[in-house]
Amino acid sequence: MIQEWIVPIAFILIGLLSGLIGEKVIFRKLRKFVVDTDIPGGEIIFQSLDHMTFLWFLLAGFFGAVIYSSVNISDDLKNLLQKIITILFLYTVTLVLARLTAGFVNLFIQRTEGVPASLISNLAKIAVLILGTLILLQTVGVEVTPIVTTLGVGGLAVGLALQDTLANLFSGFYLIISKQVRTGDYVKLDDVYEGYVTDITWRNTTIKEIRNNIIIVPNSRLASAIFTNFHLPGKPITLTMDVGVGYDSDLEQVERVTVEVAKDVMAEIAPELIEFEPNIRFHTFNDFSIDFKLYMRVNEYFDQRIARHLFIKKLHKRYQQEGIQIPFPIRDIYVQNKGNESSSLDLN
Repeated sequence: MIQEWIVPIAFILIGLLSGLIGEKVIFRKLRKFVVDTDIPGGEIIFQSLDHMTFLWFLLAGFFGAVIYSSVNISDDLKNLLQKIITILFLYTVTLVLARLTAGFVNLFIQRTEGVPASLISNLAKIAVLILGTLILLQTVGVEVTPIVTTLGVGGLAVGLALQDTLANLFSGFYLIISKQVRTGDYVKLDDVYEGYVTDITWRNTTIKEIRNNIIIVPNSRLASAIFTNFHLPGKPITLTMDVGVGYDSDLEQVERVTVEVAKDVMAEIAPELIEFEPNIRFHTFNDFSIDFKLYMRVNEYFDQRIARHLFIKKLHKRYQQEGIQIPFPIRDIYVQNKGNESSSLDLN
């Protein structure tokens, strides 16, 4: 009786030992070689095969134990065990293919600027898993057609129950295909929420604020919202600033000095845009100043903060050197006394 179990136990032990040696020794050395030589896609392959080498050797040991076993078991039980082992093997192969697909889709997307990886790679992985499962069932003799029909009818019912989820899913696809929003873009929603788009998933879009907070926006809401994308059609934008000078100022001198200061700021923070010369336009005779608007190019929306900071500091210093005054409000107030005599107060 004991002798009958020697062969199957031997096969199982051989499979177990081979799996351990393959996983701990051969697999690790090959992985290290691929990482050191920097083979494209090599890390993805080994991540997909992680722990699978051990499982495949172990399943091979069990399969050999079932086939060459001299234990007195029925043919039906042997067939059932072989079918179970086959199903497990095919499932692990399907899982590896799904991992490979998701990994290489991610690799491709990373080389494509602005395309979110999560949604596309997860859908590709799910598609491979579904297809692999159907092939697996067909291989072991299960009729797939009734299952597909049932899934179709059931999918309709599930679709009605998950309308919001499906709306977010298709809205995510719409945002990706239309390229209205890409990862890395700086967007502003409803003049309230703003930040950098970090990812678009099957359900929502994540936006990282400057304060390092994360805003979660459902895809359906983002697809129907009025928002500003400050990185489209390109990242460089025009910074505008309102400035006022006194009425006794020489406007030609004001224009020359202000443009020089703006060029100095651009040379410091956006030298690659220096070909787009800054300019000013006078527009209003105000109560106590002549107002103009400055136009200056910066690399992206976030650079406006440092550009304003530098420009105000440099312009204030330069105006002081040139004798150009930035006026403050002045009001003349007349006070009438009881003798109908009036006097005026000049309040600065």
